[in-house]
Amino acid sequence: MPKNIFSRVQSRSLTRHHKIAMAGVATLGAAAIGFSAVPSGASTKTTTEAAQPVAVAYSTQQIKDVKASVTDQMAGASLKAEQIAAKKKADAAAAAKKKAAAEAAKKKAEAAREAKEAASRAAKRAEAKKAAAKGYPNNLDGWIRESLDVMKKHGIPGSYDGIKRNIIRESSGNPKAINNWDINAINGIPSKGLLQVIPPTFKHWHVPGTSWDIYDPVANITAACNYAADKYGSMDNVDSAY
Repeated sequence: MPKNIFSRVQSRSLTRHHKIAMAGVATLGAAAIGFSAVPSGASTKTTTEAAQPVAVAYSTQQIKDVKASVTDQMAGASLKAEQIAAKKKADAAAAAKKKAAAEAAKKKAEAAREAKEAASRAAKRAEAKKAAAKGYPNNLDGWIRESLDVMKKHGIPGSYDGIKRNIIRESSGNPKAINNWDINAINGIPSKGLLQVIPPTFKHWHVPGTSWDIYDPVANITAACNYAADKYGSMDNVDSAY
């Protein structure tokens, strides 16, 4: 046999001696068949096995539960956001209410203060009118008498004669008198006015309803008598520098 013919025969022979393996799986329980290539002289073996169906978990309830869970989470987040917004709104309302209450209290206090000041001014005007009605003369006699009326209202003891006696000794009746030579003057707090009162004493024993001017005759007499009452029992008991 020629060589080329032998080659073709051998090629065909080799081709016949090999098998092609294939596998197919039926969708719903079909058999799986496998083919294997075997060498020449061996028998061809075909194996058939039943493919086991794969169980697929499928449940509309499960999908529904997952969807419900997501919906619940979204609803919970929305509710939480609403609660936070409501709390912020409530806090803002409470703060506004507190601020309004504070402003109202401030206005009320201011109104009360103004009313008190107005009443005080009215009282002073009334006292001034009363004094004018009594006709206190603008001299030493009038100043002492007016001071005695103020002292009487505040329970401060003293007599006309005791006050006048000390005024004459201290200032000779000059409401603008000032001592620039004694120890008080050296210390920078000279005695002033009808009864020669130093500023700290005048300020401490000042009597409400009188002027804060240390040179004011009535204010000076009244403050000095208030101090003398505390230290000596009455201005009547003072017979020298006090």
